[in-house]
Amino acid sequence: MAATGDSDQALRADRVSEVVARSVDGGDDHAVAARLAAEAGVLLLEIRGEGGAAGDRKSNELLLQRLSELRPDDAVLSEESADNPIRLERDRVWIIDPVDGTREYGEPPREDWAVHVALAIDGRAAIGAVALPAADLVLHTGAPPALAPASPGPIRIVMSRTRPPACVGVLLDELDAAPVPMGSAGAKAMAVVRGVADVYAHSGGQYEWDSCAPAAVAAAAGLHVSRLDGSPLRYNRPDPYLPDLLICRPELADTVLGILRGVIPR
Repeated sequence: MAATGDSDQALRADRVSEVVARSVDGGDDHAVAARLAAEAGVLLLEIRGEGGAAGDRKSNELLLQRLSELRPDDAVLSEESADNPIRLERDRVWIIDPVDGTREYGEPPREDWAVHVALAIDGRAAIGAVALPAADLVLHTGAPPALAPASPGPIRIVMSRTRPPACVGVLLDELDAAPVPMGSAGAKAMAVVRGVADVYAHSGGQYEWDSCAPAAVAAAAGLHVSRLDGSPLRYNRPDPYLPDLLICRPELADTVLGILRGVIPR
């Protein structure tokens, strides 16, 4: 993953504990998200040779243990754990993806995989951290990256390397845009945050843990974040399936949404 557009405010993973440890016990949820994403990332790099299944399991165990220590009264929704309906009775729910992009994680030395740690408050993605461990980065809402300047040239749309959704083809044609192939959802979303791409649109096949942390970070960085029809993303719903997502530069939002409204099912 290219480093172009990285913000000085994006924490290097090996500095996260030093930077945020002082505030974790002081009740700073932003720091908790950043620290836990970084800790999981360090673990995942250490055990990468064991493969994706082991990475999913061990990262999930670490995150659940740390959340039980630091935020014992909050509920958790994890991709790698059985859903506990008690979360529907809570205002604060941590939504985590221990390895976003298990396939990419299992193909060293690829960098386009992530760790997601987010806190939904009253159904809103309020706090989040996305670690890109192989790129040595943690982007988070406690120190959101500054919006990168607009890039000259064609609009850049980040997309799946192997399974681009239909909406991406429409946007590429209508905007005469350039494709930027990439792996996991978190890596794609952070490509827009980092200024490597301008638009990330997805339809069909995501869950709350795929988008909660990226949505929180992107919104904090000043990007447009919504569903493909422009409606807000809502979290901690009874069914965690949340199939579509749009993250893009704010000046492109009206144009992109106008195109998408003409093609997405009502």
